[in-house]
Amino acid sequence: MSVLAALLFAQLAAFAPADEYKLVNPRAIELFERDQRLMQWALAKYDGNRDGYLSIFEADKAAGEFKQIADGDRDGHVTPAEYRSAWGFIVARWGDQVASARSR
Repeated sequence: MSVLAALLFAQLAAFAPADEYKLVNPRAIELFERDQRLMQWALAKYDGNRDGYLSIFEADKAAGEFKQIADGDRDGHVTPAEYRSAWGFIVARWGDQVASARSR
């Protein structure tokens, strides 16, 4: 790494807040783009600025919670059966929020 690049990186790091959120899965938004029902849940719970869109940070947090809900056997993978079960749980638990997000 060149000296200039190192200095630039140090400057940028100095301006970053210490508690800045670190992305776990930058492609998390793809999960919600494939399943509109899940997108409605994510928007209802994680669209912090209420603009009707998930940022990559909002999607990452939502995907993390969804995986926590869905991965019943805690093996790190969500099977189709676990996915369906998680969706049923989300509807039962957050049905009103999902319905209100859909009407926006």
